[in-house]
Amino acid sequence: MTNKTVKKEDSHLFLEAIGKVSPIKSDKHTLAPTQKPKPYPKKNAQQITNKLTLTPSESVDALHAEDTLSYTAPGLQKNVLKKMRRGHYGLDAELDLHGLTSAAAKRELIKFLHFCEQDGYRCVRIIHGKGYRSANNLPVLKNDINIWLRQHQEVQAFCSTAQKDGGAGAVFVLLRLSDKYGDQDDTQY
Repeated sequence: MTNKTVKKEDSHLFLEAIGKVSPIKSDKHTLAPTQKPKPYPKKNAQQITNKLTLTPSESVDALHAEDTLSYTAPGLQKNVLKKMRRGHYGLDAELDLHGLTSAAAKRELIKFLHFCEQDGYRCVRIIHGKGYRSANNLPVLKNDINIWLRQHQEVQAFCSTAQKDGGAGAVFVLLRLSDKYGDQDDTQY
């Protein structure tokens, strides 16, 4: 591209069209300092208490893949298990432990039961699997769940589910009624 020479007439016309112009001293623009955003308060980690008793109250035999589970706490009627299997209590929540290690499953179970107790859930389902791929054909999680649920203070009863709900690979768990529902009056106005 070649430089064009500007004639005085053209330059004069240009200046008339633009008007009075003052040169820019700096091409940098300083921003006004803004206030830093206020920090959000850090949430306290919830304290989840381990409600497993240290020793099981009775010895528990090892279960195989198709064996069913059942347990009732001392002093509870035996027909509670029939009512649970028939769905009398209704299902409030569910936890699936497939693929977890024993330690991870224990953490998840304790956390799940803690939140169920806080929310006032009565009947929950825990899916542990049948354990077909376990060594010696003894399911690890199924046997662990059998022991842990017997040791938990809030568990009143548990039993294997019906075939349509998971069969021998899942359990219905009946939890103790929450304290927050114990103080309410049952009178109707």
